[in-house]
Amino acid sequence: MYAIIDIESTGGKYNEEGITEIAIYKFDGHEVVDKFCSLINPERKIQAFVVKLTGINQEMLRFAPKFHEVAKRIVEITEDCIIVAHNAKFDYRILRTEFSRLGYDYQRQSLCTVELSKKLIPNMPSYSLGKLTKSLGIPLSGRHRAEGDAQATVKLLKLLLNKDQDKSILKNHVRLKPKKQVDSKLLNFLETLPQETGVYFFYDKDKNPLYVGKSKNIRKRINQHFTKDNPKSKSIQRLTEDVQFEITGNELIALLKENEYIKTLQPEFNRALTKTQLTHGVYIQKDNEGYLNFKVKPINDKLSALTTFSNLKSAKSFLEQIIDTYQLCLNKTSLGNHQKSCFNYGIKTCRGACLGKEEAEDYNIRAEECIARYSFENKSFLLITKGREPGEKSLVYIKDGNILGFAYFDLNLQIQKLEILNRIITPIQHQRDARHIVQSYMRKYSNRYKLIDL
Repeated sequence: MYAIIDIESTGGKYNEEGITEIAIYKFDGHEVVDKFCSLINPERKIQAFVVKLTGINQEMLRFAPKFHEVAKRIVEITEDCIIVAHNAKFDYRILRTEFSRLGYDYQRQSLCTVELSKKLIPNMPSYSLGKLTKSLGIPLSGRHRAEGDAQATVKLLKLLLNKDQDKSILKNHVRLKPKKQVDSKLLNFLETLPQETGVYFFYDKDKNPLYVGKSKNIRKRINQHFTKDNPKSKSIQRLTEDVQFEITGNELIALLKENEYIKTLQPEFNRALTKTQLTHGVYIQKDNEGYLNFKVKPINDKLSALTTFSNLKSAKSFLEQIIDTYQLCLNKTSLGNHQKSCFNYGIKTCRGACLGKEEAEDYNIRAEECIARYSFENKSFLLITKGREPGEKSLVYIKDGNILGFAYFDLNLQIQKLEILNRIITPIQHQRDARHIVQSYMRKYSNRYKLIDL
């Protein structure tokens, strides 16, 4: 089964084009059994030369459906079909680009009638659709409009199929082995999902949670679950009977919610994540001379870490960063054994060997500045970032170094009065993991939030 496609686009930068018109003819090798033709509102500007070429202008598309409104129909009419187009590389790329904007990985086999024509009808003066069809006596009306070009391509394909008597060339010219397609049940779920940041949930037929995840693009991430072929994904696909989601507006709240839900609900396919895998932290000790020493150590719940990490490499990288930023080790002239020891094991001996007398006197001042920047110890503040919609903000409430919870608010009144703030907060139970999430976020994204001291 073939789906003969012609697409007219807006033109513009590569992979930034939009579709202005599409025509699809479903062809069983003998006759057309279904068709879909429509103008499309591309939600972007049409290049002037394209308007002149196709006659399609912005005014014509004002009330045309947008791509997401016809996407399901396109998926259905091309299901189990080989995509056929004259210069298929272009049409198939544009189609995949539009689906990727919806978070859907559109995959089909494809066949190019330009390439096939060169093999079966060699030595033609031109293989452009207009000139080739004219040379072959194939009628073509509405040139550079999707329906007319697609109709001509159907007739061209019929001729080429007749010429391919041993079928070997068709076999050799079909491109892209298709991936597993999303079944209709899962496809229906995808249609209801937003392309926004949040957490999502898979449930089985008895409403038991199967999996909890978070993503910056919920629809795109769930589509990946539905199209992967690994054993875990296949099990999720087979067992999922319902999909739910919560929009969070930002990644920090999504991470905190995901962590809480996994530990509370203990979904079947999140078992490995019920405990956050923190491996190392940066710890601070005073030596016998009263200097503050920073050192990377394995996680120790009996000690309070400046900040924590999920692997040793990240912890060491952070230590190098603060050594450089706060000038906690000034021996930058060589990579001798002493400096290697500094970076690998902390800066316990740097103060004496790396610093001159004048610098050593200021060492603890710089160390205290570093601690004040990264430590939550005894601090109370609100971390403010964006909310789920315009005018709304989100907050994480830290009191005496503990993560009390998170909330959304519209009015400053809600955060200026503690009794109101305490009422709107969603509490967090898992302190160590929540602290790690918040500290990691603050290290990575210093430009995405502001702090209000309490």
